[in-house]
Amino acid sequence: MIYGYVRPLYNDEHCEKQLSKLKPYCDQIFKETHGAPKKRIELESLLMQLQKGDIIIVQRMFALADTTSHLHELLKLCEKDEVTIQFQQEQIETNGTLPFSLTEMVSAFLSFQSDIVKQSTTLGIAQAKEQGKTIGRPKKSDDNIKKAIAMYHSGKYTLHDIKNETGISKSTLYRYLEALEDKK
Repeated sequence: MIYGYVRPLYNDEHCEKQLSKLKPYCDQIFKETHGAPKKRIELESLLMQLQKGDIIIVQRMFALADTTSHLHELLKLCEKDEVTIQFQQEQIETNGTLPFSLTEMVSAFLSFQSDIVKQSTTLGIAQAKEQGKTIGRPKKSDDNIKKAIAMYHSGKYTLHDIKNETGISKSTLYRYLEALEDKK
């Protein structure tokens, strides 16, 4: 049997991209209702149903696993059960030899790690918003910003003086100065 597995991801919230890639190849597709790493009910159902010779197809590594440890655990489990996993994006099949250079393999893992961070960030922001928290840098007082910019342009003050007087750090000041330059 050929199974597909999809879950909501930071750049495919409704699994549409994943489903379009998997549907032509799969007898049955398991679809998670959420993208969180815990309580992956559909993944557990899929793993419980597997038999020797079955194939799991996922659009990319990150659709299946949340961490490198999780990926390793799933690979070992499927190897023990003689189940093949196909990762479409990476063009890797677990029971085949890998036609990649080390550089290409490291690139695949860097992409996997990047996906982990993006998904985690997206979920964290959504959770913070649900709790009513504001997202992003705290807004500095317009008066303090104007004062810091005026002090900087006067040439009479050091960055340390400006910070002590206005509470505006060097990086914040430079960010605002750069934004003013971009507007010109």
